[in-house]
Amino acid sequence: MLSIDLSGKTALITGATGDLGRVMARTLASAGADIIIHYNRNADKAAELQRELEAMGRRAMSVQADITKAEAVEAMREQVEREIGTVDIVVANAVIQYEWTTVLQQAPEDYISQFESCVMQNVYLAKAFIPSMIERGAGGRLIGINTECVLQNFEGQSAYVAGKRGMDGVYRVLAREVGEHQITVNQVAPGWTVSDRDRERNTERNEAYERNVPLKRRGTDQEIANVVAFLASNLSGYITGAYIPVSGGNVMPAI
Repeated sequence: MLSIDLSGKTALITGATGDLGRVMARTLASAGADIIIHYNRNADKAAELQRELEAMGRRAMSVQADITKAEAVEAMREQVEREIGTVDIVVANAVIQYEWTTVLQQAPEDYISQFESCVMQNVYLAKAFIPSMIERGAGGRLIGINTECVLQNFEGQSAYVAGKRGMDGVYRVLAREVGEHQITVNQVAPGWTVSDRDRERNTERNEAYERNVPLKRRGTDQEIANVVAFLASNLSGYITGAYIPVSGGNVMPAI
């Protein structure tokens, strides 16, 4: 019987206090992984999540860092290795939020922030954590959270799409560069996902969106986390350089 077993592994999740990040953390912990909870401003949520994971029998620690700064990511690596050990799985989930509007109205600073959080976050994470994976010789996982939006190009999405397309380029090249070390580099691309925020507001359904989705519903945060867990596990050991939509068929990349 196949199962996802991450026992003995340590996973870092950036933006772990967010709607998707919390579910990813719980899911990887339930599969046996110890969890590094990255946050930038939500210290209280990070502490709450840490207690929850520790109650599950997992080792967990919270670490603050601005993932758009190289020195902050390197300091995070040093703290993690000092306090809990080396990292086997890195999930790049954090992203800077901003107001979407047209190209002509979008502030230039928004394009910069998306480049920093979508592209440079992943460059800094790779530089910080992949060398130790190579040194240990036991492989590793880098999993990035992309979006279905990169294949849609709807109005108002330009800064977000530009950042995530840049991220895609980094991931595809990096997958080739580190593959010989049995380190896989993959992207999960959620559609418009139901989270706890929707459940609290009773906004899980959106007929206009669901009408165009082949499965006729929005996906859930747990369904995103399940794919992350699969990519973190040995079951996905021969998959790298992939962009995997988890969008109910709303986007279907061409071969």
